[in-house]
Amino acid sequence: MTRAATFALVAGPLALSGYGVARTIGRLDDVYGPGFDWQLAHLLGLAGFLLFVPLVLGLRTLVPAGTVREVAVGATLLGLAASVVQFGADIVLAVMAADKEELRSLQQDFAGLPGVRPAIYDIGPLFFFVGIVVVAALAARAGRLPWWSPVVLLVAVLLPPVNLDLMPLAGLLMLVALLPLWQPIRQVSAAG
Repeated sequence: MTRAATFALVAGPLALSGYGVARTIGRLDDVYGPGFDWQLAHLLGLAGFLLFVPLVLGLRTLVPAGTVREVAVGATLLGLAASVVQFGADIVLAVMAADKEELRSLQQDFAGLPGVRPAIYDIGPLFFFVGIVVVAALAARAGRLPWWSPVVLLVAVLLPPVNLDLMPLAGLLMLVALLPLWQPIRQVSAAG
């Protein structure tokens, strides 16, 4: 795995946890919407999803070649692309909005464009969450991750749909699930 994947292994999950923490703090005053707290949370979320790209590509190298690997990695990257567009749109729309009400209206306008709601909000991001668990399961099957890593990762990806306030915990669980890769990454990076 590359140095980018090594960095992303820790930074990606922590950025997603940071998104959850910033979102939770921003919502304490019931004014969460366009403004510093919204932008900070969404920038952290965007960074987290972007950081997962080199991580997923690095994981790909640890899994035996085959159709299942390529479909799982492709689905994961597709889900990451949808999430990046979603967070990027939320950041841009928040810059354009004067207040929470206008932000909501702009978001509805964007989501109302043909195909946007299913591709960017409802279905597309799910490919990341399902795909990353499958890729982790393939890595565990290949002996690159312990058996429990995909299980912990599954719990992590199931938490946000239950309640988005659980995102800080979800990011930390992602880190715990993927951290066993740190040793092989360090060895490969040191040799390279």
